[in-house]
Order: sequence, then structure tokens, then C-alpha cells
Amino acid sequence: MRRKSFICICMLLLAALFLSGCAARANDGEGRLAEVPSVPLEEQDVKTIYLAGGCFWGVQKFFDQFDGVVATEVGYANGPDRAPTYLEVCASSGHAETVKVVYDERRITLRELLEYYFRIIDPLSVNRQGNDRGIQYRTGIYYTDPDQLPEIDAVYWEQEEKAGQKLAVEKEELRNFFTAEAYHQKYLDKNPGGYCHIPVTMFTLQKERTSGNVSVQGEAQAETPEALRSRIGDLAYEVTQNAATERAFTGEYDHFYEKGLYVDVVSGEPLFTSMDKYDSGCGWPAFTRPISEEAVTESTDLSYFMVRTEVRSSGADSHLGHVFPDGPKQSGGLRYCINSAALRFIPYEQMAAEGYGEYMKLFTE
Repeated sequence: MRRKSFICICMLLLAALFLSGCAARANDGEGRLAEVPSVPLEEQDVKTIYLAGGCFWGVQKFFDQFDGVVATEVGYANGPDRAPTYLEVCASSGHAETVKVVYDERRITLRELLEYYFRIIDPLSVNRQGNDRGIQYRTGIYYTDPDQLPEIDAVYWEQEEKAGQKLAVEKEELRNFFTAEAYHQKYLDKNPGGYCHIPVTMFTLQKERTSGNVSVQGEAQAETPEALRSRIGDLAYEVTQNAATERAFTGEYDHFYEKGLYVDVVSGEPLFTSMDKYDSGCGWPAFTRPISEEAVTESTDLSYFMVRTEVRSSGADSHLGHVFPDGPKQSGGLRYCINSAALRFIPYEQMAAEGYGEYMKLFTE
């Protein structure tokens, strides 16, 4: 028993000496234990840039793809110095939808990030990107480290020379940044079919960057037909991609008049509102007008030995249906005859949560 007790005491003493040595190695020299960094070594030397490029859902997803981007966060920048709600931003609070990009410069440089940034924006457009309009969609490069400014200036001037005119992209120090609501963070990861103004071809650039095959124009592989069909369903695929027509009186939204927004089932871009929907008796959802002139494109359709005007979505080029001059005269005289399968309906009560809060004001005007 004495021998066992002696051995136990020796072991305890050795353990104490070992732990004290470890503590000494972690000591900061003033008797305090220093905190050991919990982040990986390759992520300790990071920098941050703030980029506004239209709807922040797509901008965040775009930058998340790149190796070297450590973290991203969406929020509202360079507006009044108080935290706004999303609805206040949509009501022109003065803030810009902005993505905070934290990056490791040893893996991706600021120049690379900015060159990619200019590939997803229209640098000459004022307060507009894609179909989205408003001061919240202005473009901007906001920095917190003055040492970044020479590199920002270099890329900016190159883009200005390329455009041949002054850019509409703000270039200034970050005044403030307020983190957006939780449902906006990584929105397109949580809602793959959500609206995005950035072409899907832009979301595979990291793969080409890794292989060294990034094209000058930034072209990449789009969503495959198989993946799109799986995502939206067979009927929606045939309608939007092959200009098929669903059978009359069978569509989900034929006799459907709830308050809300109709968006492209492929891209999520806003197309029509319930305020302009009416019962035409034709067997398909009918609208007197689109949400804006820019939301759709029209062209002559000579198929089936008829002369008709085809309607497609501007962003995704999805076939929607046709427009005819036999609508209600008091509302302009047009009938947009649209396939239910080409649409996705968002109830008014859910518009803000799904990121369409800015369109809610249309229902009160």
C-alpha cells in the first residue's frame, strides 16, 4: 500500500509540473495566460472590404464561392447613422445593400476581388442593377483601411478607362455598416430558387479559377437543363424553356386571387401583382400589365399558323405566355395570358420575409 501511495504521489507531482510548464508557455509575460487563437493559421491575417452591387443575396453568394474569402455578411451601409430595418431600406432610408467580404490576401488579392466585382455590376447604372431600382441598389466600394485605397484606385481607373466615361460606382470610406436581418444571411443557399439579378453563370467562377480556365468575359457553365428541370418540375421546365402551354383551366393560378406578387419560377424576378390580375375566362391567369415595362420582353410568335405576341421574362428569358389586345379597356386594353407553371406566387404577408419587401408599397399607392 505504501509503495502504491508513493507512486501515485509521484505521478501527481509530475502531472503538476507538466501543466505548469504548459501554462508558462502560454503566459504573456505579465503573469496572465494568453488566449490561444482558435482560428486556423491561414485565416489569421485577413482583411475586409465592403461591396455594394445591387441585391445583396446574389452578391454574397457570388463572393462566397471564392477560395480565400473567409467570411461574408450582408447588411446596410453608408446611410444615416442608425440601424434600419429592411422595410426602411426599401423605403429609401439612404443605406446601400452591401456585402462585408473578409478575405485572406495570401489566397485572393483585393485586386482579384474587385475585378470579379466589376464583372457582376453595371458600373454606369445609377441606383439600379438588373430589374432592381432604388438608392439601396447603388454600387459602391467602401473601405476601412486607407492602405487599400491605392489598389482600389488602380482597378477603378482601369474600369473607368475601359468604360470611356465616369463610373457611377461610389468609392469612399465606410461610414457605417449595420448587419441585415438573419433571414437575409446566405439567403440563396437557404432558398435556391430565390430571386437573383446575377446570371447563374457567375456562380462557378471559382472552379474555373482553380483550373486556370477563367475566360476574359467571365463565362461559365450555367445551371444544367437536368438541374433546372429537377428544381422547377417537368411542366414548368417545358413551359419556360420550350414554350409549351399548360392545358386551359388546369393551372394553379387560373382562379386564384390572393393578394401578393407573381415572380418568374426560374429566377424569382418580379413579374406581376395580384392588383392587375382579373378573370378573363380564357383558362389561364390574366393580367392587365406587368409590374414594370422592363420586367418582360415581347416578340412576334408565328407558331401554329397564328400571329401572336410572345411574352418572356427579361432576366431569365423564360417563356411566360402571350399578350392580346382584348383586355379591359379601362385598364389599358391588354390581356397578358400567362401560364401558371411559369409563375411562383408570394403572398403579401410573406413578401418581406422572402426579400420582396420593396414591392409592398405598390399595394398602398
